[in-house]
Amino acid sequence: MSFLLLTHSHLRWLILIVALAAVLKFAWGWLRGGNFQRLDRILAASFSGLMDLQALLGLILLIWGGALGGFPMYRIEHTVTMIIAAVVAHLHVLWKNAEDKKRFRNSLFIVLDTLIIVYIGVARLPGVRGW
Repeated sequence: MSFLLLTHSHLRWLILIVALAAVLKFAWGWLRGGNFQRLDRILAASFSGLMDLQALLGLILLIWGGALGGFPMYRIEHTVTMIIAAVVAHLHVLWKNAEDKKRFRNSLFIVLDTLIIVYIGVARLPGVRGW
């Protein structure tokens, strides 16, 4: 279980790196008015895919840890908040046929909104001060 917890804990940094790259690329594309290209699709898919992996690891930890130590309310709150974040991370597909400028803008705000929800979810954990 400690390996899963360690993996879950360190995966957040990879998610943050991909999120920062996506924010910069999407903001640049929105302001510059460029075309939403393959790299942009890869960044959006990587971000949402990593969020899915993180949610899966978290669910395994919740179930496994709950069987061993119960389900304190902070774990439930953290899990629900993070599942919402994972769902929001996938909303970029709603604009896959939109014009490029709108697609960049919406993808940018989806990543930013997801990061805000993740921050709230992490803050639900005891003894954690933000990140």
